[in-house]
Amino acid sequence: MAEGLIEEQAEFDDLCAQIREAGIVAFDTEFVTEDTYRPELCLLQLATDTISVAVDPFQVERLDAWWELMADDETTVVVHGGQAEIKFCLAFGDARPRKLVDVQLAEGLQSTSYPLGYEALVQRVLGERVSGKETRSDWRRRPLSARQIVYAREDVDHVLPIWNRQRESLQRLGRLEWFDAESERFIDDVETEHNRKGADRLSGMHKLRPREIAVASALADWRDAEAARLNKPLRRMLRDDLIIELARLQPKTVGQLMETRDMNRSGYRRSAEAMVACIQQAVAIPDDQLPRREKGHGSRKRDEEQALGQLLNMALSNLCAQANVSRQLIGTSADLRQLVRSHVFGAANGPLPRLASGWRAEVCGNLLTDLLDGKVSLRVSDPESDHPLVFERFNPESD
Repeated sequence: MAEGLIEEQAEFDDLCAQIREAGIVAFDTEFVTEDTYRPELCLLQLATDTISVAVDPFQVERLDAWWELMADDETTVVVHGGQAEIKFCLAFGDARPRKLVDVQLAEGLQSTSYPLGYEALVQRVLGERVSGKETRSDWRRRPLSARQIVYAREDVDHVLPIWNRQRESLQRLGRLEWFDAESERFIDDVETEHNRKGADRLSGMHKLRPREIAVASALADWRDAEAARLNKPLRRMLRDDLIIELARLQPKTVGQLMETRDMNRSGYRRSAEAMVACIQQAVAIPDDQLPRREKGHGSRKRDEEQALGQLLNMALSNLCAQANVSRQLIGTSADLRQLVRSHVFGAANGPLPRLASGWRAEVCGNLLTDLLDGKVSLRVSDPESDHPLVFERFNPESD
């Protein structure tokens, strides 16, 4: 065994027992995404207050004990930017993490920085420097070098001390409940993304007519199934933009399909007949069974929505600076438009706007809706300030 690297099943099982006893562990992974349908797990890094090791999943065949720990109700798993780690738990453990802490997320709830890289976070919270990631490493190659193992372990060595300080800070600010709620939302979002298949992964669908949507959906479902069967990345099976183009053209023969720009590639040619068959099946769907396209706003409402969204954008940035919360974390431009659409234009169908629910409503959502209702006005107070705007509530009794 290389120093700090676990390659034996018995050692790994013993490690999991020690983690269970500790009750809290830092977790990170190294993986590659170039050649497979799902990211290929190449290394796990785990650290408690007394242990710091890497685990070689190419040698340790049974990782079930770890995925069970990650999904139980007793072990706190602390990560940094843990989208990939959540997806691995979903894929290999067939369960979602139960007590996940993301220090990148925690920092965004007590500063204007999100997402903050690991090196910058270590420097900010602990005042220490790390060597940086091995960004060009081939993590599939064996044996791993001593340098790779050192760098990999460093990615978890500082995570628990960071969380200890962040937890104290969030407690002091009264934001631990915010963090708990946002952690659940974060896992929900990653799980939704992980489970997306077929047409749900496509961009540009909103521009298509119902028949074209049916063709694009059929091609996307075919691509997803083939990519999973062959364990190839989706983009190598068929690019998104080509699916949209084929949905518009709806070729009837292999010859017509191959006339489409960028389709004349060996990989595409091998699947040409299957693609044409898929397209023609969608073309044959009766009109009354075609998917419905969501109705958009009229151009006037879109313009008004855009203008009000820009006003709220300035107000939101100011509020985030005042509250010392990350603007990027609390809401996007799309979230602001959703708020306008729901509150001003009465688009009540669908979920409650994100900015109008939970801790976001406490920080900004209620004030933003009051601004839309004319109950609050804005003025510039100090142009040199990080938050130059002042919100003044209208008092009808003063008239």
